[in-house]
Amino acid sequence: MSEGVKLSIKLFIITAVAALALGITHAVTEEPIRLQNEQVSLEARKAVLPDAEEFVRVDLSEYKDEYPNVVEAYQGKAGEDTVGYVFKVISKGYGGDVELFVGIDAREDKVKNVNIISHNETPGLGAKAAGPDFLGQYSGKPVGSPLTVVRGSATQDTQVEAITGATITSKAVTEGVNSAAELYGRLLKDGGAER
Repeated sequence: MSEGVKLSIKLFIITAVAALALGITHAVTEEPIRLQNEQVSLEARKAVLPDAEEFVRVDLSEYKDEYPNVVEAYQGKAGEDTVGYVFKVISKGYGGDVELFVGIDAREDKVKNVNIISHNETPGLGAKAAGPDFLGQYSGKPVGSPLTVVRGSATQDTQVEAITGATITSKAVTEGVNSAAELYGRLLKDGGAER
């Protein structure tokens, strides 16, 4: 047998063993990773709608074309009562996708909380959107009218003050909140979310 054939056989064996090891590692870690991601998502939903005791997933298939940036929705319940809804939204920011959770209080028809869970915005500028100073502006905003981003001080209940030097990021978050609020109105009009 030539040296080239021996080398090819050795390389094949090494590749097969490495592939088998990767497959076993994936099989072993897949479930713990899924459970960890589920726990992180639950905590994010609880952070934006703390009054909810459980979250029932909403089927968004009929709204997918109209609201492509809303990727998940949950009905928040406390006992038999619906306390609100949580929406996972992905908006386009300056540095890429901005992934956020929006909690809406169904008893008051107002935004409860907004939390950014992932972004690639510029440190020191757009990254400030994840801070409480910016996100706190959304709490208590009515969901009946779209919110707008303004430079300078917000003087109306439907306005959000932009982050200086990060207007694109500010608009991305606001568009995400507006999408969630609009879909919330549609879900209520269509008879709730238990599907």
